[in-house]
Amino acid sequence: MASFFASVLALAMPIFVIQVLNRYVAHGVDVTLATLTFGALIAVVFEFAFRQIRLRLAGGLSENADLDLSGAGFKSLLYSKPAALETVHLGKRQQAIAGINSIYAAYNAVNISSLLDVPFSILFLLVLYLLSPLLGIIATVFVVLAFISGTVTLTSMRRPTRQSADAAGKIAPLIGTASRELDMVRAFNAASFLGNAWSLHQSKFNGLRQVIVNRQGLIQSFVQASAGVTGVSIIAVGGALVVRGELDVGALIGANILAARALQPVFRFTQLVESFVTAQQAVETLGQITRLPREGTEGSAKRNYMGSLEFKDVAFAYPGSKVPLFERFSLAIEPGRTMLVIGANGTGKSTLARLIVGLIEPGRGEILADGINLLQIAPEWWRRQIVFLPQEPVLLTASIEENIGVNSHSLDERAVQSLIDRVGLRGFVDESADGIRTMVQDNGRSLAVGIRRRIALARALATNGSLVILDEPTESFDKDGREIMGAVVSELHQKGCTIIAFSHDRVAFKGADILVDLNSKPIPEIVQKSRPEKTTSPNGPTTTSEAAS
Repeated sequence: MASFFASVLALAMPIFVIQVLNRYVAHGVDVTLATLTFGALIAVVFEFAFRQIRLRLAGGLSENADLDLSGAGFKSLLYSKPAALETVHLGKRQQAIAGINSIYAAYNAVNISSLLDVPFSILFLLVLYLLSPLLGIIATVFVVLAFISGTVTLTSMRRPTRQSADAAGKIAPLIGTASRELDMVRAFNAASFLGNAWSLHQSKFNGLRQVIVNRQGLIQSFVQASAGVTGVSIIAVGGALVVRGELDVGALIGANILAARALQPVFRFTQLVESFVTAQQAVETLGQITRLPREGTEGSAKRNYMGSLEFKDVAFAYPGSKVPLFERFSLAIEPGRTMLVIGANGTGKSTLARLIVGLIEPGRGEILADGINLLQIAPEWWRRQIVFLPQEPVLLTASIEENIGVNSHSLDERAVQSLIDRVGLRGFVDESADGIRTMVQDNGRSLAVGIRRRIALARALATNGSLVILDEPTESFDKDGREIMGAVVSELHQKGCTIIAFSHDRVAFKGADILVDLNSKPIPEIVQKSRPEKTTSPNGPTTTSEAAS
């Protein structure tokens, strides 16, 4: 409605010109000129007001849409199932989020308002028909040609825009590697490789961008030329009509203004073609992310998880793999037991750890926690029951305190300080200028590996969970670090936690109750020690292993 009233009020200017030329110039009555001028100024003021109202309304609409869009995109990265998200390569994921800005740029309030003006070109053409049907036909032809050319360009630019976006998605990881992995690039003379790859993709990207720019420039030049030809045609034909007495001079000048106003919104539309095509491509790319299956937010949650875990005929194979990593894996682990999973690189140790944590799902079979299928358990609750140390821990770009407490919201500063002492971080924290509020940069990549793993260990222990998952627990630790890890494991064992360690070293956990060998394919080999029997001593009940120790 605001667009309609603004367009109607825009008719005041050509009407003003016609009236001044036909009435005031012909008769010279100053009151007439003053009245016409005052009326035209009122129309201009109201037109401005309606356009501002429309801009505010469009801004309100796009603001809410922008928030929803950015939220949907980022939440898809946060809550999509990892296995599904991993099917979209990193460059495409980065491109999807970065493309949100191009959507904002295309569908902002000003551009939305410009689009709303396009249908009202018809209003100016109708008034032009009332002045002269012949001039109305001429203007209509050029407006239609300009609109068709803009639409055709919109369609023709989709493919090169999609290809240029794909090329940009391949350039982004190269830039990330060059800016982040400084030592690796130089130590292994990878600069030449990265430079050649960057030149190849950048050349392709530049070529595609040139195609887009050329097409956009062509359509804009065509529309500008159309505006010129329209003006010439209107004046030439209108002049002939004036000479024949079928049109007066005021109507001729007014007709020229009306034709220009009818063409103006279409010209603006053609200028926005590239923005809309880029935004459309960004929407399609973002859609690939937002349509991915999400992790469940609801599910079962026990008051007290006892620590038992059971595998029932579990099998897993990565998409496209000809053989499974493992299959027909069945095992029941009672609370408080310790299990060592061994295997060479690539045999599935980290995969099995991710299955237990619920990051991926088995291709067949079930994993039960205290008798409940992990697929039926609320993921957020389940991950607070686990003390999880991954093989290659990644930290948040946040403070040490925030990293340690990220999975345990009730953790206070005193508890954080206790964990820091427990994992041997006291020296590092005390030497840092901001103590526990020292910021971890670049997801911890700038930290020494041992420090990063200590922070990750403190983060894992913060949950106080009953199930402990340790993937290569002694890797990258020095002697002190291994001793700390041993003490932590002993403490967790004494506490009655169920402990599952993953290692390539068979003697890593000599006292493990269960040994699972993933080198045995496709069915893992399982060796279980018998449960130690309780005996009676003067000091109370003990186990045979306790008596031996």
